[in-house]
Amino acid sequence: MRNQILPETGFVRLPEVLRVFPVSKSTWWAGVKEGRYPKPVKLGPKMTAWRVEDIRALIEGLNV
Repeated sequence: MRNQILPETGFVRLPEVLRVFPVSKSTWWAGVKEGRYPKPVKLGPKMTAWRVEDIRALIEGLNV
C-alpha cells in the first residue's frame, strides 16, 4: 500500500508526502494550518520536512 513507499523512520519532504497523500500543496498547507495534517519540522533555514511516523499515523487514521 501507500505506506510501503515511505521509509521506516526519519523525515520526508513535501513531494514525498504528496506522493502518498495526494492533495495539492495549497490543500496540504491549509490542512497543516488548520491542524488536520501534521506540523512540519524545520531541518534548516530553507528545509522543512515531516516525521515519517506522523505521516503514517495520518494515513492509518484515515484507513480506520
